[in-house]
Amino acid sequence: MVNVVGAMPRSVARGLGAGIGGVTWVLLRRLRAVGLRNLEIAYPTMPVEERTRILRGVFRSLGWQIGEFCKMSHYTREQAEAFVRYEGLEYYRNAEAKGKGVLVLTGHLGAWELSSFFHSLMGHPMSLVIRRLDNPLVDEFVNRIRCLHGNRVIHKDDFARGLLTSMHRGETVGILMDTNMTPPQGLFVPYFGVEACTAAGLARVALHSGAAVLPGFLVWEEAEGRYVLHFGEELDLIRTGKIGDDILSNTAMFTATIEAYVRRYPEQWLWVHRRWKTRPAGEERLY
Repeated sequence: MVNVVGAMPRSVARGLGAGIGGVTWVLLRRLRAVGLRNLEIAYPTMPVEERTRILRGVFRSLGWQIGEFCKMSHYTREQAEAFVRYEGLEYYRNAEAKGKGVLVLTGHLGAWELSSFFHSLMGHPMSLVIRRLDNPLVDEFVNRIRCLHGNRVIHKDDFARGLLTSMHRGETVGILMDTNMTPPQGLFVPYFGVEACTAAGLARVALHSGAAVLPGFLVWEEAEGRYVLHFGEELDLIRTGKIGDDILSNTAMFTATIEAYVRRYPEQWLWVHRRWKTRPAGEERLY
C-alpha cells in the first residue's frame, strides 16, 4: 500500500487518507466512544454536536497523516517546503547553539510523524523516543522511513540512558509527552483541569542535564492550506532545589504547554487515546 500511495500525487494520497479516516469513523465505534468521552471530560459544557464535529476532524487529520506517511520517503526538500513552513525556527537554533542538547516537547497533535521527518529533511536530524511496535517487521519498516534523513530512534526501554547520552552530545531529542502513564514513571498533573498520570522523565532529564526544553508541533493551518512547524520559546525550568517538587512542577508546566496547543487545534489531537485512564488512589474510573 505504501508504494502504491507513495506513487500518487500528494493531493490524491491525502484524499485517500481522508477517506480512510471517514471509514474508520464509521467502523471503529469503540474509538469514537473514547474520543467523545475524552471531549466530555475536557469540555464538560460543550454541546455534543460540537464535540462530534471536533472528533470528525480528528479522524480526518489521522487519515491525512496516513497519506503523508506513505508519501514521506518520496519527498525532496523542495517538495516538502511547498507545503510545510517553519515558525519560530530561531528559537530552535538558539537552543541548539547552547550546546547542552535540546529536548523538543511535543505530542500526538497534527502530523507528528511528518514533523521530525521534515526537520531532518531540512538538515536538522534528531532522535525520537518511541515505543516498539508489536510487529517487529512493521516496527523496522516504520523506523526505516523515520530515519531516512539522519533521525535516530530511542526506545522507551532505554529512555533515560539514551536521553542523557544525547544531551551530553548536544543533540536534539523529540518526546511525545501526552499519553497515559502509570506510577512510578508517571506523576499526576492537571490536563484540561483533570488529574492525568504523565511521564516525568523529560523533567528529570532536563533538570539533570541543563538541556533546553522547547515546544514543537507541526499542525495543519487551514487558512494557509499547509502545515506549519511551530517552535515555541525555550521554557524556563522551575528550580527550587527540592528535586521532587521541581520534577512535579516542571511536568505540570510541560503538560500545560501541550494543553495550550491542543486548545488551539482541538480537531488535530489524538482524542481517541484514553488519556485519563490511570486514576489517583480512591478515584473512580473515567472509562
